[in-house]
Amino acid sequence: MSQQGLPARRTAHFMLMQITDEGRLIPELIAGGALAKLPNDERARAHRLTLDTLRGIDRADRMLKPFLKKIPPSHVLNALRLGVTELCGGEAAHGVVNAYVEVVARNKRTQSMKGLTNAVLRKVADLGPEAWNKMPAPLTPGWLRQPLVAAWGRDAVKGMEAAHFAGASVDLTAKTDHEAVAKMTGGQLLPTGSIRLSDAGQVSNLPGFATGDWWVQDAAAAIPVKLLDPRKGTKVVDLCAAPGGKTLQLAAAGAAVTAVDVSERRMHRVTENLSRTGLTATTVISDAFAFEETGFDAVLLDAPCSATGTMRRHPDLPYAKDGSEFGALIDQQEKMIDHALTLLKPGGQLVFCTCSLLPDEGEVQVEEALARHPGLQTDTGTLDRPWIEPSWRTPEGGLRLRPDYWPDKGGMDGFYVCVLTKPA
Repeated sequence: MSQQGLPARRTAHFMLMQITDEGRLIPELIAGGALAKLPNDERARAHRLTLDTLRGIDRADRMLKPFLKKIPPSHVLNALRLGVTELCGGEAAHGVVNAYVEVVARNKRTQSMKGLTNAVLRKVADLGPEAWNKMPAPLTPGWLRQPLVAAWGRDAVKGMEAAHFAGASVDLTAKTDHEAVAKMTGGQLLPTGSIRLSDAGQVSNLPGFATGDWWVQDAAAAIPVKLLDPRKGTKVVDLCAAPGGKTLQLAAAGAAVTAVDVSERRMHRVTENLSRTGLTATTVISDAFAFEETGFDAVLLDAPCSATGTMRRHPDLPYAKDGSEFGALIDQQEKMIDHALTLLKPGGQLVFCTCSLLPDEGEVQVEEALARHPGLQTDTGTLDRPWIEPSWRTPEGGLRLRPDYWPDKGGMDGFYVCVLTKPA
């Protein structure tokens, strides 16, 4: 990125400050227009630089530590982090150093530290990518790393961190013929039937997009519907449906789908994707608890959660959050499971899932639901699939998916999935 990329660098710095200091997430910033004033190429550059810096913050901080007597103000620290990310990514030192000196100098509170910024970044430039590449994968912030280590052990968490640092490929779910979609897009067919693209580029330009042959959906996120395996005419409600990947899967299988979500904006995206793919579902804009239609054969509940399983694609999450909202989310999940069971006919199935790495939002929720509801059972028969690896199974009868799984294929999102059967 040359000096001509200064607007993108300033925008990346602004976004990083909003994430680390204000607790805002990238989708929120983009929706608020953080990238709107930039031309398309600079917009993509700012977005990519922000993501790359977030993925490597811990590594950047370790690169900076020998050259800092004390931690500078966050305005300066984030400029240095961005600079380290670019320098160790191979960008020319002159343009990078000048740009972030200018970013620091523009702020009256930090303009006296432009000399420090210049000196530190030039020292980092002397070390270059070689020193960066010798470092281990960046560590997850402590507030989240500690419970992950307690749940899965240090070796597993190191594997997750390597997956988070590598980022995520684009996965597709085919409407009908996954082999044909893999061939037309040049993607890798995964054991679960999803298609993985190592270099997708602009998704809307890929073959099959305009004709609605597929949609973007992480391979792990596609598994809950695969476990349910609905038949034509199965009456299913997809609670918390947006952005709609699971609704599309259900509709493609021929199920009679009702998609429920509280967000009008996000539900608009669901209807757009239904239209593009030529699939049909009933859409309802409603809070899940206010939806009270009963008699469903199945309920798919992808409950609101910490989203800690999606850090491969959302590296802003551990820096924008601190875990303080997790207790309220866990309480909400419990209530949503109880409500979802009231929508089922006797003998109906509830697919409970969360994109979380925390057992309290997965395994523990199911254990407690089984204790609360006599006769409720886990349907372990849904796990008898040739592509399900034994290590994914959990004692209470669900699946635990983690970013460190499939290391030779590029990992997957963290997910918990369990199919529960209501008493007949």
